[in-house]
Amino acid sequence: MAILKPFKGLRPPIELSASVASRPYDVLNSDEARKEAEGNPYSLLHIIKPEIDLPVGIDEHSPEVYAKAISNLNLFRDKGWLVRDPEEYLYVYAQTMDGRTQYGLVGCASVDDYLNGVIRKHELTRADKEEDRMKHVRITQANMEPVFFAYPAVPEIDAIVAAVVRANPPEYDFVAADGFGHQFWVIRDAGTIGRLCALFAELPATYVADGHHRTAAAALVGKEKRAANPAHTGTEEYNYFLAVHFPDNQLRIIDYNRVVRDLNGLSADELILRLQNDFMVEEMGSGIYKPEALHVFSMYLGGKWYKLTAKPGRYNDLDPIGVLDVTILSDLVLDRILGIKDLRTDKRIDFVGGIRGLGELKRRVDSGEMKVAFALYAVSMQQLINIADSGNIMPPKTTWFEPKLRSGLVVHELD
Repeated sequence: MAILKPFKGLRPPIELSASVASRPYDVLNSDEARKEAEGNPYSLLHIIKPEIDLPVGIDEHSPEVYAKAISNLNLFRDKGWLVRDPEEYLYVYAQTMDGRTQYGLVGCASVDDYLNGVIRKHELTRADKEEDRMKHVRITQANMEPVFFAYPAVPEIDAIVAAVVRANPPEYDFVAADGFGHQFWVIRDAGTIGRLCALFAELPATYVADGHHRTAAAALVGKEKRAANPAHTGTEEYNYFLAVHFPDNQLRIIDYNRVVRDLNGLSADELILRLQNDFMVEEMGSGIYKPEALHVFSMYLGGKWYKLTAKPGRYNDLDPIGVLDVTILSDLVLDRILGIKDLRTDKRIDFVGGIRGLGELKRRVDSGEMKVAFALYAVSMQQLINIADSGNIMPPKTTWFEPKLRSGLVVHELD
């Protein structure tokens, strides 16, 4: 059973909501965050990327940076830019992109659910990134940013969320600079909160869609605080962490593509010849070609686009990892032909989120920075769930969820 818990959210006043809300810490480098927050003292980036308020070039993992995070959080509280709700509530967070809207339930997930596998994951995490977020949670004593979860859609939950949305105008309602819409409702009715929590308790599992490092950090800090508290009861706020839960049938994963710096000593013609062992290769001309089905790839090479269709027998449809197009491309092309053995460490490869469009692949090859680009058909939510349910891990850079959650609409305090 999955736990969904209401909490006393720390939130901006309505008039500051759009100014406080920011992109997540991990989609911006320090320079980009500094520029994005320029002239906006309310931006949550001052807390989640606090190096922007310190000298340029400072190590973002230095003690001064973490100290600045808590200093800025205290400032936000003192100024009334973040205010705690008087009671424990759940919240609805809606995001609109390209005319489609997805509705998430904001509440706390359980540290126990993460530790015992009710919360299922599909990516490996890196210890250094976990520790960075753990330090941030420890010093702020808060989950400053939510994690992005999915759950198997439940019609009654959908109906309750729809009723909340119909009953009242949103407390927050703005369009961010990227053109994506954000709306936020507070669920104050105790009966509605109780019913939603009861329906979540019937779910066999929830799934980390985006934010594996933040999820791991939140759970591990909760575990630490348990061990340090001789009077631990299990009801403390540190036993829970902030998550936005979306029904799986409302989510869309977009493509995550690859660009490679060289052809591993091959000419373009030799590469195409080698590819024909495992793929049907069709030249598609100079116009951008986007894959239209699983096991079909797009390649941009030498000013031309090619359609690569994996031949039958070159992949295993019964293997949740082997059937993935990222696995097929990695095994048959990147490793076997181009000599790229480790996607996490090899500097010859880079990854381009589909939100940038296939024109970005063309640009990077045409500029001479890269030699060849590959575009993939996007992974489905069902594939993600199958992998997480089977205990497997997706290859690196497989999923790209869009739109990203805005940070700062609500914060969860651990004390």
